Amino acid sequence: MSFILNIETATKNCSVAIAKNGETILCKEIAEEGYSHAEKLHVFIEEVLKQAGVSFQELAAVAVSQGPGSYTGLRIGVSAAKGLCFALNIPLIAVDTLQTLASKAKIAEGKIIPMLDARRMEVYSAVFNSDLEKERAIEAEIITEDSFKDYTETLYFVGDCAEKCKSVLTKENFVFLEDIKYPSANEMSAISYDKYQKSDTVDVAYFEPYYLKDFLMTTSKK
Repeated sequence: MSFILNIETATKNCSVAIAKNGETILCKEIAEEGYSHAEKLHVFIEEVLKQAGVSFQELAAVAVSQGPGSYTGLRIGVSAAKGLCFALNIPLIAVDTLQTLASKAKIAEGKIIPMLDARRMEVYSAVFNSDLEKERAIEAEIITEDSFKDYTETLYFVGDCAEKCKSVLTKENFVFLEDIKYPSANEMSAISYDKYQKSDTVDVAYFEPYYLKDFLMTTSKK
């Protein structure tokens, strides 16, 4: 019996789930414009464990969203996960954020294109088949009318980019699942348990989030 704590903070959604043998017992999350991760994350962790009746000492591992995504969100999630793993002497599991997002789409055929906003017309994206196998690596790309033009099968787009992309990506085989905006710790449960069984873990001391792009600090013009 393996309890894994799953932490997803790569987007506006601050999400925590406790899972038993790959099945979510309880998930608590909130998506806010103001990125309240720093205030909510540790509260959510304590609440899901308490409500599920699982102690910190019973955890077999902690899984965290590795990115790409928000720099601040990723740092908060990874820092919390590392702290727990150090204190409890348990392994750390890193989960691909876009894989988690893609797994929210249940399709029989076609491709799933998870996309997360990277400002302006740029997105973080990848391509998965209906079995959630990655067929194209993660990229930071600028969306144009020619994006994904070589695909003839139905493409299902998920993520927080529908509003800015659907006016550009207009081919008949493009479908936007607008209800699926953010990755959730709920979908991390099965992925992290599979990695745990394979001993697919990362070094707690040296693991860093997958930012994909260098951090750029801007100065206010006010």
